[in-house]
Parts: sequence; structure tokens; C-alpha cells
Amino acid sequence: MVWDHWQLARCIVLFVAIAYLLIGIQVTMSHYRQNFYRKVMWAPVLSSPIYFVVGLCLALSGPMWLLHTFHILMWIAVFSGLTGFYYHVRGVGLRIGGYALRNFLVGPPIIMPLLYSAIGALGLLAVYWR
Repeated sequence: MVWDHWQLARCIVLFVAIAYLLIGIQVTMSHYRQNFYRKVMWAPVLSSPIYFVVGLCLALSGPMWLLHTFHILMWIAVFSGLTGFYYHVRGVGLRIGGYALRNFLVGPPIIMPLLYSAIGALGLLAVYWR
């Protein structure tokens, strides 16, 4: 079978690529719903497909330059998710009532940017695992 000779790091890179495709779709729908009222909302929407394509190409072919590109992109993804976390927490606080529980339930999802960073950290784990 084709999968028999795949290293764990390669499987993780493939998982990260697919995860960024899926989370990119979710982020696009969520930010579209908010009419992209801040330009920074475009960052995960535009970068997720890039992470997907680079990760997929790395998992399927694996040249060294692509590994370095993926490495840099995963650091950018981690930083981007942490920046999004800041904006989401700030967005909850700007709602009427501030940091009340109901604003965490109906406001910007504060866990989603952390998930975005966590997937990037998983990609970094695959890079350093090699």
C-alpha cells in the first residue's frame, strides 16, 4: 500500500494541509458574515489556501526548499492565530456588557484563532520531527 512507507512527519504535514483547507473555509464564512470590516480579517482567509497548497505539495513530493517554505509559513500561521486571538478577545470586550459570559457566547469565537495557531504548531512539530 502507498501509505506503508510514509513517515509520521509526512502524514502530519498532510493532516495540517487538509486542516488549513477546512479551517480556511470556516474562517472565510465567519469573516464574510462580518463583511470583513477590518482588513486584518483577510489574513487567514488568504493565507489558509497557501498553507494548504504548500503542505500538500510538501507531503506529496517533499523537496528541501518546500520544507523551508512550509517551516516559515507555519511560524507565520502561529503568529497570525495569536494576533487573531487578541482581536477576538478585544472584540468580545467591545460588545455591550464587556466581558460578560453572553458576549463570549455570541461574540467572536476566541478559540478559533487558537486552533489556527495550534494547527501551525502541529506543522512545526512535523518540521522539527524530521
